[in-house]
Amino acid sequence: MVKIYMAMKEGSDLLVGLSTSLLDSQLLLCHVLGVDRSYLFLNRESEISEDKYKEFLTLINLRKSGKPLQYITGFQEFMGLNFKVSEGVLIPRCDTEVLVENVIEIAKYIKSPVIVDVGCGSGAISVSLASFIKDSTVYALDIMDTPIKVTKENALLNNVEDRVNVLKSDMLCSVKDKKANIIVSNPPYIKRDVIKTLMTEVKDHEPMSALDGGEDGLIFYRAITKDSVGILSENGYLAYEIGHDQGEDVRDIMIHEGFKDVVVIKDLSGLDRVVIGHM
Repeated sequence: MVKIYMAMKEGSDLLVGLSTSLLDSQLLLCHVLGVDRSYLFLNRESEISEDKYKEFLTLINLRKSGKPLQYITGFQEFMGLNFKVSEGVLIPRCDTEVLVENVIEIAKYIKSPVIVDVGCGSGAISVSLASFIKDSTVYALDIMDTPIKVTKENALLNNVEDRVNVLKSDMLCSVKDKKANIIVSNPPYIKRDVIKTLMTEVKDHEPMSALDGGEDGLIFYRAITKDSVGILSENGYLAYEIGHDQGEDVRDIMIHEGFKDVVVIKDLSGLDRVVIGHM
């Protein structure tokens, strides 16, 4: 029988080369045992059954092969909420919390806001907004079947299924007959020739449709911005997550389409991360 501390070390040793080897080992062991990390530290000398140990090593080898941790466990935390994730949806990242936090701030001044999330993926943005903005109505749009399914599951998981309307839609097509106070999007924004330079676990496992922003990385910003004009209400807001080097380009796209007071907002690392403007 293997003790918990031994399993943690063995997992970490097998993941040598990963900057998060020990943390990943701990999280995978937590997943197998159905416990939190504090349990591991308080029960270091406890033994693991042979079946659980074999299951743990199987998951460690999956992680060693480059499969993202979140696709192995099936979950990712975002904005303090728990989200199901699976291959076919982009894994929610903490950078995107900057976008959500700014939209929440804007919505404080709008009664019963109608919010549209274009390219909802896992539903991290739309479900978080519905969770924090209690009087909101959210439309979560995606053209792919897997994001539609996962977003519905996450709305149910976080008890906002009654206010998150998940629609299959090519960009904004399915809401062109509606009026929205806020349109938000974290569109694919990686330049096509840059994708091959991304980390293996990103380029080989996360959906290409959620990464590829065309030759210059701006194709979706142009399309969404143009279509937003006819959907946003008077003084309605458009808010984007962007790549760190896209702030001025996206700002210019929005100004060209008539948006006002367009600002570029930095993330906690001091990099351009969000662009927001209003009609």
